Amino acid sequence: MRVAASEFQRLEVEAHAILRDVKIHDVTAIDLPGGGAGRTLSDVRLLLGPDKLTTPNPLVRGLFSLRWGLGRLFGWDRERRVHRERSYVRRIGSGIERRSARPPGSPDGPFRLLYLLERESLAEVQNATVHAFLASALTETLGGYRLYWAVYVKPVSRLTPVYMALIEPFRRFVVYPMMLRHLRKAWVRRYRPDAAAPGRRE
Repeated sequence: MRVAASEFQRLEVEAHAILRDVKIHDVTAIDLPGGGAGRTLSDVRLLLGPDKLTTPNPLVRGLFSLRWGLGRLFGWDRERRVHRERSYVRRIGSGIERRSARPPGSPDGPFRLLYLLERESLAEVQNATVHAFLASALTETLGGYRLYWAVYVKPVSRLTPVYMALIEPFRRFVVYPMMLRHLRKAWVRRYRPDAAAPGRRE
């Protein structure tokens, strides 16, 4: 579900300072029931591997294939389109780097992971259409956890707003809902206390 950007901005996360000059585009959140104490973003990521995101649904898989196909056709994702000197990895201080479960700048699917902490992460993607960031945060709630995905967008050309407008309906009404439904089902199967109760069917 979409939530107000202000809800995410009230969280105490490192991304606020790192992305201080980048406009937040939107925030999506999902409530994850149960889970027990001590769940981390690494637990969530185990349920959200790249293959687990796209393969369960042919429509989502088709949309991702279309995007990569267009990228190849128009050269959006070529190495020369990525200006590494503009990467925000240079903003990751030594304190965050020491706490990160993976080194800043590590490949992460189509993204570059800037850091992965216990309850938050930040990744960026650069190409000819956009310089975008995905900030994730996991917070505890009375009934379990809430996962936030905050998307930040930094224009790279006049193509950026056009590209974002074109993908918005697919991202908002197709890709995100299916991905989040898949995540919630996987979470319930793995962590909800009553998920394995006798007589319960998966």
